[in-house]
Amino acid sequence: MTQKATAPERRREPATVARKMLVESDPHQTRIAVLENDRAVEIFVERKTQRGVVGNIYKGRVTRVLPGMQAAFVDIGLERDAFLYVSDVVEVGAGSLDEDEQISSLGGGQEPDAEPAEPRMRSIDELLKDGQELVVQVTKDALANKGARVTTHITLPSRYLVLLPTVQHDGISRRIEDEAERERLLRVLDSVAVDRAGLIVRTAGEGQDLESFFEDRNYLIDLWGRIRRSAEKVRAPVLVHQDLDLALRVVRDVFNHEYSVLWADGEESYQRIVEFLDHVQPALVGRVKLDREEATLFDRFKVEDEIDAALASKVWLKSGGYLVINQTEALVAIDVNTGRYVGQTSLEQTVLRTNLEAVREIVRQIRLRDLSGIIIIDLIDMDEEDHRLEVFEAFESELRLDRAKSKVLSISEFGLIELTRKRSHANLERSLTRRCPYCQGQGRILTLSTICFKIRREVLRLMRSGAPVRELLLRVHPEVAAALQTEERPILEELQGSLGSNILVQGDAELHHESFSLTDV
Repeated sequence: MTQKATAPERRREPATVARKMLVESDPHQTRIAVLENDRAVEIFVERKTQRGVVGNIYKGRVTRVLPGMQAAFVDIGLERDAFLYVSDVVEVGAGSLDEDEQISSLGGGQEPDAEPAEPRMRSIDELLKDGQELVVQVTKDALANKGARVTTHITLPSRYLVLLPTVQHDGISRRIEDEAERERLLRVLDSVAVDRAGLIVRTAGEGQDLESFFEDRNYLIDLWGRIRRSAEKVRAPVLVHQDLDLALRVVRDVFNHEYSVLWADGEESYQRIVEFLDHVQPALVGRVKLDREEATLFDRFKVEDEIDAALASKVWLKSGGYLVINQTEALVAIDVNTGRYVGQTSLEQTVLRTNLEAVREIVRQIRLRDLSGIIIIDLIDMDEEDHRLEVFEAFESELRLDRAKSKVLSISEFGLIELTRKRSHANLERSLTRRCPYCQGQGRILTLSTICFKIRREVLRLMRSGAPVRELLLRVHPEVAAALQTEERPILEELQGSLGSNILVQGDAELHHESFSLTDV
């Protein structure tokens, strides 16, 4: 039987990693890559027309209370009503963050607190009525056929603190492990305490002085006052506070002293990031560099290749083994295979080395693809208990590099590792692909937007090559041609302006959706 993992006697620490961040922006989208030892481990994408709503605060109206599900639907002005669980509806001062509701680092900036108290639970129909107006914050974007998830536990992050204006509970990020530092931070929290509200010290607060915490505290109190006054003046449904855009959210929540450099590819992005850091953490300003190379950041650091590989189900390992990653509605299944690797000594050693290499790559793929929910890893069977323990310790060690919250069970007798990982937004596959019309939804192809962006990158590469271009003929699938004349027309206009000549778009029904050709005419 599968049992809960217990702390091993020898704690394996993750290897030292060199971190870099790449921020690539254009008029249509922002993409960010986190690199560890020059390999991509996290990708963030935000398109101007598809910006997420996690972290936004709305004044909403309850449209339906469901006592049987202990939940309610709330109209916040989006396409679908948001979903509000009873555990996310707590009277002011009645409780604190539940352990499982730790704050997402890219959606509201929350972090796990220390020892949360149990909230006093009541029935949903005692707390909410149809037509009632209330202030809520989005914790999960809408996914597939589900509306966004919201909470009345408002969380406002700054660099070092998170303000909990509706919860009287203070805490310290669990990622700060030094006991002496935790005791100092508890004294800091006493000094900056807020009446009828709570504060959480973020991981970035480790080692910061009292003045920095006071500045954060005062900024957050002022921000909450402005949000509350705005909400009082308007009728639901309405947006009352929008979180920062992707670039500044990631800089606020992810970029820290562990990063040797942040490369920004445009003057505007560079200036915005520098100005933001100069306000929240001036010590990091010197690590921000403006990229002036002709080739894009994602091309130079081979991130484009990593993204293409992350959309495939098979991942090859250096040894010749491989992983197969299948995402379903219910769970993610990852299978480990020896493939071409035959080893040099015994079968057990071959299996051990393959599994050790596999778990390192599996954690990287989980982070890169942003896999979440229930994840089942099918390792190659190992007969020796010491080998199973060694592989599990290696997996746990790699998982400590992951910022997302997860719960792991030890390797079962069937060679399975089971874990759950927190999700707040659509993963990489869902963001960049759609259901394939060629196979009745059994597979996926790139979205029209993604294909148009690939065309844009190819045209820009052609321009950088220095070859003279008079007029281009672009052959694409008719649906892509239609997109370039409608919702994606700004891309076409931008390219024509850069080329100084026309781009003739020709639809060809014989072409695959993702195929296109460029010809100089």
